[in-house]
Amino acid sequence: MQIVENPSRLKLLGHDVLLIGIMAVLAGCGLIYEYLLSHYAGRVLGIMETAIYAMIGLMIVSMGLGAFAAKIFKDPFTAFAWLEAIIALIGMSSIIVIAAIIALTGTLPELIAETYNLPPDTVIDGGVLEQLQSYATFLPYVAGFLLGFFIGMEIPLIARVREKVYGRHLENNAGTIYGADYIGAGIGAFIWVTIMLTLDITIAGVWTAGFNIVAGSIFLLRYWREIKRAWWLVVLHLVLVVLLFFIADSGARWMSNFSNVLYKDQVFYQVNTPFQNITFTHRRQGTVDEPVIDMYLNGRLQFSSSDEKIYHSMLTYPGLMASARHEHVLVIGGGDGLAVRDILDWSPKSVTLVDLDPGLVELFSNRYAKRHDDKTVALREQLLKLNREAFEDPRVSVIFGDAFIEIDTLLKQQKHFDTIIVDLPDPSHPDLNKLYSDHFYSRLRQLLSGDGALVVQSTSPYHARDAFISIGKTVKQAGYENVEQYRQNVPSFGEWGWTIATKMGQAATTRLKRYNELPVANNYLSTALLNGSFAMPANFYEDMDLIKINQLGSGVLYQYHVKAWQKDTGVYQSDAPVPDLEVTN
Repeated sequence: MQIVENPSRLKLLGHDVLLIGIMAVLAGCGLIYEYLLSHYAGRVLGIMETAIYAMIGLMIVSMGLGAFAAKIFKDPFTAFAWLEAIIALIGMSSIIVIAAIIALTGTLPELIAETYNLPPDTVIDGGVLEQLQSYATFLPYVAGFLLGFFIGMEIPLIARVREKVYGRHLENNAGTIYGADYIGAGIGAFIWVTIMLTLDITIAGVWTAGFNIVAGSIFLLRYWREIKRAWWLVVLHLVLVVLLFFIADSGARWMSNFSNVLYKDQVFYQVNTPFQNITFTHRRQGTVDEPVIDMYLNGRLQFSSSDEKIYHSMLTYPGLMASARHEHVLVIGGGDGLAVRDILDWSPKSVTLVDLDPGLVELFSNRYAKRHDDKTVALREQLLKLNREAFEDPRVSVIFGDAFIEIDTLLKQQKHFDTIIVDLPDPSHPDLNKLYSDHFYSRLRQLLSGDGALVVQSTSPYHARDAFISIGKTVKQAGYENVEQYRQNVPSFGEWGWTIATKMGQAATTRLKRYNELPVANNYLSTALLNGSFAMPANFYEDMDLIKINQLGSGVLYQYHVKAWQKDTGVYQSDAPVPDLEVTN
């Protein structure tokens, strides 16, 4: 099929601009679809990075299969026009459909119990229901495969369209189309990083599908005469536009409802920052006036107001008690201000906190607040009560940035701290792995006073024993004279652990035994409890020689952590799958 006879250079240039522009737009859309499904898969499966990499790899393979399959279509104009409409449909609706199916499988046990009037304490678990829930969590991969398969057809089909336009074989046809594809994908990546990361996932999908539909419509109108059943495509595009408006208007609410089915408690606030997804849930507990608030980062529980005092007391008190002074304290992470709250009870002269995400800190502070909508203000009031307005204290200063880089600034300023508290999330991301490396701990050692102490949040010694021991060995490798580890049960997390190190002199346990009572009163801790927390189960360190040190760039700790938590993330009740969430802007 040749659409023009003896086309002029000007006409060919017009066709090229149109086709290459459409290809660039569609490449950007395809990349954003890939990122959207990748991040959603991470939240459903609980291990973000593993799911993202698996999704990207799967889609690349399926794109290759789609490229092979494109040859079965004899009419590239009609095939390409229908292809773009199908991709837009899958792209805009797949995540909502998947979330609905996952929510349905999660509520089936409750529906069955109500239907058959079973006792309220009866738990329906296992068997077919468990299999359905397990299968449902892998639906993002099914959608990713389909999208990748169809996206893979785009380049071969648009290349054939271009040759039909020219009426001959084009020697550099593939290079031209691939060039447009690569540039478009690069623009899509830029849009994802700068804009899409902070949007609700349904809104991001709507915008992407919108550009997809516009590009497909332009192609349909321009090559109308070459496309078979073109009127059916017009009807399909109108349906897509209507569906687009429905999802834009109600998609976030639908996703929120699906999320509430799967979280332990009611989701009442969530937001995407450029760095992470932040979610808050709450529940009433007995006759207590204040609800229990839980905070999740990227689907992982960070604290529960019902027992965070246990965690933060164990994080701060041993290090402060083992330090000779408490005048200047450094906190790495801890953007919720809860560790800072407890440190301020020790009357320091200054507390410096380094955190990557201003969007997290602003939720816990009026001082750094930028969002002032009613919902955010109401949440902030509750969180300020929880951290006792720690960030409003003039002794507290916050440095926003990557701690791995900001530490160099503190070293250049020749800063020294009496106590250093490292309160980072678990090393579930390759970027976090460097903040658990020997190199990072060595640089913290240079900031630590000679008679000071370092404390590091060290994940669970029960669920992630190898990761826990690796952290202790890595701190020792960094040059600290005495390194010890301790543990305590935090109901929301289970058995949890920390590593404490002194730069020189006596070990932390020796220093703690000097105290007959706590220097600063605490309604949970006692000296006996602290001293007992250093006791580990028999043979706990039996094969520690086989556990590796997490050297910078090795990824050892990340691998230990992923292996330990891949079946038990410790986030959602009954191992329920995790949907994506509504974003409050």
